[in-house]
Amino acid sequence: MDGDGPGLGGRDAEDVAEFDWGGGVDQPIDAAAGAAGAGAAGAAAVPEQAARRGRGGAGTRTEEEVELPGLTDDAELAAALEAIMLVVDEPVAEMQLAQILEQPTERVGVMLEDLSARYTAAGHGFDLRRVAGGWRLYTRPEYAPYVERFVLDGQSVRLTQAALETLAVVAYKQPVTRSRISAIRGVNCDGVMRTLVTRGLIEECGTESETGAHLYRTTALFLEKLGLNSVDQLPPLAPFLPDDVEEVLDASG
Repeated sequence: MDGDGPGLGGRDAEDVAEFDWGGGVDQPIDAAAGAAGAGAAGAAAVPEQAARRGRGGAGTRTEEEVELPGLTDDAELAAALEAIMLVVDEPVAEMQLAQILEQPTERVGVMLEDLSARYTAAGHGFDLRRVAGGWRLYTRPEYAPYVERFVLDGQSVRLTQAALETLAVVAYKQPVTRSRISAIRGVNCDGVMRTLVTRGLIEECGTESETGAHLYRTTALFLEKLGLNSVDQLPPLAPFLPDDVEEVLDASG
C-alpha cells in the first residue's frame, strides 16, 4: 500500500490547507498582514479605485480619478515598489510593475535588485526575492521558527512522505508520466498524484507521443513555495544517489 488513503476527516493525508515543507523553509509575507500594516485607510482605497475604474470603463479616466505624479525620484520609485510588495499575494513580474508605475522595465528591475541588496545589508528580518519569474517579500530563513510558531500555532499538517517522494520525482524527471513515477517509486501513485494536482503543485503538460499517456510537471506555485526562480536551481541529486542508479532507472523503464 502507498499510504495515501483517506485521512484528516475524509481527505487525503497530504490534502493540507497550507504546506509545511519539513521546517526551516522561509515563508512569504502574508498579503493580509501587509495590507493591515499599510493602514486601514490605504487598504480600503484599493477596491474603491477598482470600482471607479469599472464605472469609467477599461482605459477610461473619470472625473474622480487623479493623475498620478511621475516617479522621477529613485526614493519615490523605491517607496512605491515597497508599497506594492506589501500587498501582493504572489510573485509579480517586473514588466507588470513597470506598467503599473509607468516606468521602464529596466529601471524597475534595477531598483528591485537594489532594494533586495539594501534589505540584506541592513539585516532586516525580511528579504525581497525573484521567485517563479516575479518578485515577492519573504521572511528570512533564520527567523522561520518564530514565524511558523506565530502563523501556524501548532496547526501545521505536513505533506506525507509519499507525497514528498512523488513531488521530488516529478521535479527532477519532468515532464514525466504517472507510470514512470510509479515505476521509480515502486508503488502506485495515482492517489497522491491527484492530490498534488489539486493542490496546484504539479500539472499536466501534454502527452507522451509513443503511448499517449499524460505528462506532468511542477508549477509556478511549486517554485514559489520553495523560493526558487526555476527548476534549474534545484540542488543536484548526484551526491545522494547510488552508483548504479542509472541502471536501476533504465530497468524500471
